[in-house]
Amino acid sequence: MEHIVYDPALTKADRLVLQNLAADIRAASQDSPSSNHFPKAAETSLDDEAVIDALNGFNNPKDARFEPTIITSVDADKISISPLFDTWIVPFYIRIARSLVRVETDVLVVSHLFLYFTTSIPSVLYLFHSFTWLHGVLHLILQFSYVGTYTLMMHQHIHMRGVLAKHMAWLDHTFPYVLDPLMGHTWNSYFYHHVKHHHIEGNGPNDLSSTLRYERDNIFHFLHYVGRFFFLIWFDLPTYFIRNGKFMLACKAAFWELSNYTAIYLLFRYNPRATFFALLLPLLLLRIGLMVGNWGQHAFVDRDDPDSDYRSSITLIDVPSNRHCFNDGYHTSHHLNPLRHWRQHPVAFVKGKQQYASQHALVFHNIDYLMMTVRLMLRDYETLAKCMVPLGDHISLTLEERAALLKRNTRPFTEEEIRAKYPKLAKN
Repeated sequence: MEHIVYDPALTKADRLVLQNLAADIRAASQDSPSSNHFPKAAETSLDDEAVIDALNGFNNPKDARFEPTIITSVDADKISISPLFDTWIVPFYIRIARSLVRVETDVLVVSHLFLYFTTSIPSVLYLFHSFTWLHGVLHLILQFSYVGTYTLMMHQHIHMRGVLAKHMAWLDHTFPYVLDPLMGHTWNSYFYHHVKHHHIEGNGPNDLSSTLRYERDNIFHFLHYVGRFFFLIWFDLPTYFIRNGKFMLACKAAFWELSNYTAIYLLFRYNPRATFFALLLPLLLLRIGLMVGNWGQHAFVDRDDPDSDYRSSITLIDVPSNRHCFNDGYHTSHHLNPLRHWRQHPVAFVKGKQQYASQHALVFHNIDYLMMTVRLMLRDYETLAKCMVPLGDHISLTLEERAALLKRNTRPFTEEEIRAKYPKLAKN
């Protein structure tokens, strides 16, 4: 219990969830409420019913507690600049933005699209018009700061087939073709790989981004994993669709991927330096980032039931994943229901908490997917064990036993084990 940390930047939802889990641990451990080892914040924790009610209130536009997300960095009720701004401008903006988005909580979609179109687009146009090395570096830094939030906004977009209201369909369908390449995405590839492939295979043996065959704390295995995706995904994804009798998907995936490469090549011939900073470097960096993230999301795979969404993915309660990246930390919840709206993940987690516990699902806090991968490469299981928020039977484990459990779940599966665990999916 002494290892639970309440980051001041946690979202309201995450703080409630973490307090709720801490209360469960205290109850199971029969700790005294006044224990010096118990986090003070948990003394105000709520029971499941109260937490669920509060989380539903945040998400319900008809509830007095409703609170849309305006920007990622701060909660709506913490925005305070001046009386005029707070009283008139912010409410007016929220009212307009709520009418433009598909789900009324998602005011931040309008905020971020406005940000990207007023900064990234002018910057890249001027970069091609009058290139300087300083501008190139600053533009790359700007895009790098945007890419996490943008990618997870697009993650919501590809699952919901859009994020804007129906009357904004023209913009909803076109903005990815403008912004995706600037953030390092190739046209439509995220949709074909993630929705039409990864969520079909679910980190199973036929998933091109599966971690099953890798030793997840081995740097050489990690480099092989990243390198395979980095250099061969343009070929692997279409051939995967062909093997599975989905010829049209193969053609579409290949067309959009190769079209994007062609566009980059032509622009490189026109202005190589601007293209290098505006399109090529973002593409290379994002591809690495996507695999680093996926490695962390699926690093811990249960030896007994690797095909379970509860046991092959994890949940993170942290600031980078959930405040800045559309609750991406609730990865198990996302695999359980890929169409679940991002604001619904915390409440779905609390509602299903007993099932998570009975399935021995892993929950962590105070760490993001990037640092999860870094700690694995360092084989720092002590830190990972401290970040673990135990559920159910895991509560009784010592720190050393938690570390041993985590290490066990990073071991690679042999082909014989895969055939035994996935008799219908694994290839002979």
